[in-house]
Amino acid sequence: MRLQTAIHAVFPPECLCCGARVESDYAICGACWGDTPFIHGTACDKCGVPLPGAEEETALRCDECLQVARPWSRGRAVFVYGGNARRLVLGLKHGDRADVAKAAGPWMAARAAPLLTEQSIIVPIPLHRWRLLKRRYNQSALLAHALGRAANVEVAPHALVRPSATQSQDGLGYEKRFENLGSAIRPHPTHGAVLAGRDVLLIDDVMTSGATFSAATEAAFVAGAKNVCVIALARVAKDA
Repeated sequence: MRLQTAIHAVFPPECLCCGARVESDYAICGACWGDTPFIHGTACDKCGVPLPGAEEETALRCDECLQVARPWSRGRAVFVYGGNARRLVLGLKHGDRADVAKAAGPWMAARAAPLLTEQSIIVPIPLHRWRLLKRRYNQSALLAHALGRAANVEVAPHALVRPSATQSQDGLGYEKRFENLGSAIRPHPTHGAVLAGRDVLLIDDVMTSGATFSAATEAAFVAGAKNVCVIALARVAKDA
C-alpha cells in the first residue's frame, strides 16, 4: 500500500478517457462516465444490445436476433459501440492500451454474472498468428484474463485457434462477414479438449454481426462444450 501511495504521488491516476486525475487506477472520471454508453436495464438476451422499456423477467430478443440464428444460448455486452466506448475499444485494439482491459474486468464480470456457472470456462476469440505477430497481443485474451480475475473463473486462452488468415471484417457487409469466417476458427488440437463438458463463455472486444462469435461457438461445440454464451466489451447498435 505504501509503494502504491508513493507511485500515485509521482504518477497520479488518470481517467482512461480524458486524462483527468481520478482517485484510483483504471478508472473513468465522473464527466466521462456520464458520456460513456454503458448498457443498463433491458437488453437482448442473445447479443446484449439495449432494448427500450423496463427490464423484464422473460428473456427478450432484438429484431436482428429474431431473424438470425445464433448458435450460442445467451449474450451480453458492456457498452454500445460509440463515443467514449469506441475510443476505449480502439485504444485497447490498436493503441497498446492494456489498462483498458484491466478496467474492463469488473465491468464485464458484472454483465457476465447471469451467464456464469460452476462449470464455466472463459475463452477468447483467437487471432491468426500473423495478425498476432503484427499486433503483438490478442486484445480478446487480455479481456478474458481480466474477466477471469474479476469473476474468479478459469480462462483457456489457447482452446481455440485460427489456422487460416482471413480478410479483415472491417468494411464487409452483413452476409460477407459470415462468408469470410466460415470454418476459420477451430478447436486447438491439444488445448481444445479442456472445453469438453464445460459451459463456455466466449469473449471478444466488439460484436457487430455476430459472425465471429458464431464461428467460435461452432468450434467450441466441436470441442465438446456443453453450452456456449458470449460477451463483448462493446456491441455495435444500428441506431447508435
